[in-house]
Amino acid sequence: MADHRKLVPECVPGEFFVDTTCIDCDTCRQLAPDTFAETGEYAFVHAQPADPEGTRRALRALVSCPTGSIGTRGRNRAAEAMADFPLVLEGDVHYCGFNSPKSYGGNSYFLRHPAGNWLVDAPKWQTRLVRRFEDMGGIDRIFLTHRDDVADAERYAQHFNARRIIHRDELDSQPGAEDVIDGRDPIALADDFLAIPTPGHTRGHCVLLYRERFLFTGDHLWWDRGDERLGASRSYCWYSWPEQIRSMERLLEYPFEWVLPGHGQRAHRPADEMHARLIELVARMKSPLAA
Repeated sequence: MADHRKLVPECVPGEFFVDTTCIDCDTCRQLAPDTFAETGEYAFVHAQPADPEGTRRALRALVSCPTGSIGTRGRNRAAEAMADFPLVLEGDVHYCGFNSPKSYGGNSYFLRHPAGNWLVDAPKWQTRLVRRFEDMGGIDRIFLTHRDDVADAERYAQHFNARRIIHRDELDSQPGAEDVIDGRDPIALADDFLAIPTPGHTRGHCVLLYRERFLFTGDHLWWDRGDERLGASRSYCWYSWPEQIRSMERLLEYPFEWVLPGHGQRAHRPADEMHARLIELVARMKSPLAA
């Protein structure tokens, strides 16, 4: 629970605040950028919510904060937003919330599907969220993009008797995974679901393309809020930047409209715009100045 006695000094006065336990994971800025900003070391409240919608967005950020670093003065209002999760993004695709400190605040997603529901990466184990998943038909499969964002996947798999899917090169992070991807070729996991190995950030990193519209990108690709373009980071590439460039080029073969990352901003744009932005990104990645 956040402690107002540890308030970060940049916070403006008012109901919401951030304390010094913040790890600057970006979750709050993705959910409520009108309230939260960053210093480069941690988040802070740059403007108090101006209306009920802004307050609701800030409460969702409070609920999703992996370190419990966001608080409200007076009574605890977290319960007001808990029922919003999983939060609908479009149709049957949801953002889970309840980001886990085990994945440094990584995002995870829930997909309702007639043949069985999917989880992409995993949130913190949270009983209210578990009950919501149960009410929505449970979880059949858990797709894990890479080792960094597995969080409480094993616990969710055990509870729902779900099958975890992960690349063999990431298997030591989930040694009990039921389904293992090998090699570098794309593989159809089920109708509507295509796994695409994208080594680079880690050796066995994979993305998941759903219905040729939704691309779950782990830590391979995200939307840059500041520059309004697709982004990737050499600084956070743990395995091979040249491999990550080749993996990014491989994605040019596939249409998508949504980029749904583990870390970084979500975005929805027309498929032709996403393709053009991806071409631009590959060119930047090949530049000797890429960072």
